[in-house]
Amino acid sequence: MGISLVCKVRSLGLHGVSGYEVSVECFLSRGLPAFEIVGLPDAAVREARERVRAAIKNSGFEFPVSRISVNLAPAGRKKEGTLYDLPVLLGILSASGQLDGGALANCGCVGELSLSGELRPVVGMLPMAMAAQRAGIKQLFVPADNAPEATLAEALVVYPVKTVEQLIGHLSGRSPIDPAPVWAPGNRLEKTLDFGDVKGQENVKRALEIAAAGGHNVLLVGPPGAGKSMLAKRLSSILPGMSRKEALEATEIHSIAGFTSKDHPLLTERPFRSPHHTISPTGLSGGGSIPTPGEISLAHNGVLFLDELPEFHRDALESLRQPLENGEVIISRVAGTVSYPSRFMLVCAMNPCKCGWYGHPSGRCTCSEQSVRRYLGRISGPLLDRIDLFVDVPSLDFEELSHRAEGPSSQEIRVRVEQARARQSARRPDVFGNAQIPSAQLSEDCVLTEACDHLMRRAFERLHLSARSYDRILRVARTIADLDGAEQIAPAHLAEAIQYRSSPLER
Repeated sequence: MGISLVCKVRSLGLHGVSGYEVSVECFLSRGLPAFEIVGLPDAAVREARERVRAAIKNSGFEFPVSRISVNLAPAGRKKEGTLYDLPVLLGILSASGQLDGGALANCGCVGELSLSGELRPVVGMLPMAMAAQRAGIKQLFVPADNAPEATLAEALVVYPVKTVEQLIGHLSGRSPIDPAPVWAPGNRLEKTLDFGDVKGQENVKRALEIAAAGGHNVLLVGPPGAGKSMLAKRLSSILPGMSRKEALEATEIHSIAGFTSKDHPLLTERPFRSPHHTISPTGLSGGGSIPTPGEISLAHNGVLFLDELPEFHRDALESLRQPLENGEVIISRVAGTVSYPSRFMLVCAMNPCKCGWYGHPSGRCTCSEQSVRRYLGRISGPLLDRIDLFVDVPSLDFEELSHRAEGPSSQEIRVRVEQARARQSARRPDVFGNAQIPSAQLSEDCVLTEACDHLMRRAFERLHLSARSYDRILRVARTIADLDGAEQIAPAHLAEAIQYRSSPLER
């Protein structure tokens, strides 16, 4: 058995939501048999030694009896997970002369090995495939279950591999593997929730249409059973479809979290995340010793719905403030800092008091004024200041419940929302929606007439608005004008936007 000096195999790694190239260097030397992996490997990477040893023997190859040194470069960045099993195996076979190293030129590979030599899927395939494309890798060998997701990266030939024997047969030219076809979404006939099924609550439907058209944050306040959660869950049915760029951004995050599959490797609908109120701050914003994305990043380009808002931990709610302003979550740990995108619509629902019936005409509320203030005080002023629309959701009377719903369907509302978004894209192609208009550009997009300026002045003084609230009213008014097809904000548009700024919590 011949032994080469050093054999290099190109692989990939993950840092946050981004992939990067990793060079797996294998060196075989004389001395007592040993197998070492260096380059800041974690426990899962170090355990690759036993998986690789067994996979080589069970695939019909000879495991070299020599000192084996494997370096994962760049050596200063921590390597995590089981995805380096396959490149380590190929490096050892090449260094020991059992595989022609030239067959791996311009190729990259990732994959976890079973003891029998089968390849198992890994998480984060899409960001790694995108990194392979940027690094100039032309061919990528991945586990068969990961292949559909890897094909989403353009200008990259992806080979689905089931076993080590199959891959060696391809590299030696004996039995070529057919490249995986580029994955395309099929027709999914899943029935979605529809606004046409909702009885009454026309004011809430209107507010959610405005929110969807501009990407605005919403707080729904009302007694139990009024339909807050039901309406919020139907918001996804009126949101505009994602562009390919948005879909890839959202899919990368879900891929890292392990939520993609071979059947549905690409998100085709905007995410709708609804965590329970017992979630920890880390679960909401992301983190851990190995930083992983939290719910607010998984909601990127979609909706984050927080039901029973005051029941969430105060620290968890406060962790929303920076992402709502900056559109990203920055997680700092001893090992380094990672950034996850988190541009989402925040939709919240809550009762007006602990029992839920404060202010109801029936007089069923049993809470004292002090109890009500304490309950509402769980939500900080700075967080409320980041809400664009406050919506009162009243309970329905018998007449509204007994009649068949005859409101517009989600499809009809979605058409209006998409038309409004088209006007926003024509005006600002670089923003997600009117909710994301930078403050410095509001004076250009939200020009107020003299009548509007007078109305805004009165609202500012009467409602004691902050500068942030002032800007949010302008953005909402701009969205209402876009839904109306108007080039300029009219007093009626501004008046409706001011109406949504009046919080039901203050009544």
